[in-house]
Amino acid sequence: YPAGFVYIFLGLYYATGRGTDIHLAQYLFAGLYLLNLLLVFRIYCRTNKVPPYVFFFMCCASYRIHSIFVLRLFNDPVAMAILFLAINLFLEERWSWGCFFFSLAVSVKMNILLFAPGLLFLLLQQFGLWGCIPKLCICALLQVVLGLPFLVVNPVGYLTRSFDLGRQFQFKWTVNWRFLSEEVFQDRAFHATLLLVHLAGLGLFALHRWHRSKESILALLKDPAERKHASPPLTVNNILWQAPCVCPLNASAQIVFVLFSSNFLGVCCSRSLHYQFYVWYFHTLPYLLWCTPTAKLAHMPKVLLLGVIELCWNTYPSTVCSSLSLHICHGLILLQLWYGTAPPPVTHTHPPSRRPAAISKKAQ
Repeated sequence: YPAGFVYIFLGLYYATGRGTDIHLAQYLFAGLYLLNLLLVFRIYCRTNKVPPYVFFFMCCASYRIHSIFVLRLFNDPVAMAILFLAINLFLEERWSWGCFFFSLAVSVKMNILLFAPGLLFLLLQQFGLWGCIPKLCICALLQVVLGLPFLVVNPVGYLTRSFDLGRQFQFKWTVNWRFLSEEVFQDRAFHATLLLVHLAGLGLFALHRWHRSKESILALLKDPAERKHASPPLTVNNILWQAPCVCPLNASAQIVFVLFSSNFLGVCCSRSLHYQFYVWYFHTLPYLLWCTPTAKLAHMPKVLLLGVIELCWNTYPSTVCSSLSLHICHGLILLQLWYGTAPPPVTHTHPPSRRPAAISKKAQ
């Protein structure tokens, strides 16, 4: 793992009497769980997209999430809590501090990089190419500072092991690819295919769902003041929430949509999902499901999707049925995101006719 993980868990090691006071560690992780919920709730309050009753399922209905936090003491929830803090800072337009904490989350677990394509898009949208370079330097510099004790001793070993993109996963732990044979699961061609699908999905969403301006996406490289057309707010079929539908997504919701969908695409195309990886996207699922127009009768199928996903993650060991069901649920969410956030059709208004209006016989 990267250096941030070493420092944080070294602190936990000494705080718990060299790892002997497990109950104290569980109390600390319970506090982290509550802090994580607070940060997530704050994001959802800013976007105002999810009905309140859904938060019950987020807080009380996931045995697996409670296990990951309080029973297993994984580093995944630590990374995600720091990530949600960074997103809160982005919503406050504190981009430099947001990038600092985003990089800190990356230093705890590499999965945070799944949010990186969305963050890069937002930085380009906000600052242009030259303006976003200082923000990227903040991210890079923090990684260097945190990893300096290891980079000085063994730079190659630290970089290749901490950010090992070619890591081979064990088939017995996979949650999402159980329906494949182990030979296919370990095949490098299969991994390359998933990578290509992931990149294609990011490209399609960046071009047709994240980018809302009439200009070419290359206009993001320009300074925002030099662009001809400002990017309009991301809308969801121009429908309002107060009817039975939703209001246009504001700037906060656009930031959240780009980051959450970027991460979700990465989860869908992951080479393997282990049980602790559920926390990578669990708290983003309500937003992904309810950020699109929702008629009254459509709420129940969305709740059902949450339930099926939870059931898949609670099936141990995973089965062909559970892994297939998980992919079907992911596919349905992707389809909803794609069609539910499509730009509204352009309406062509005919210019008024120059012919004089016909004069009635009575007027004559």
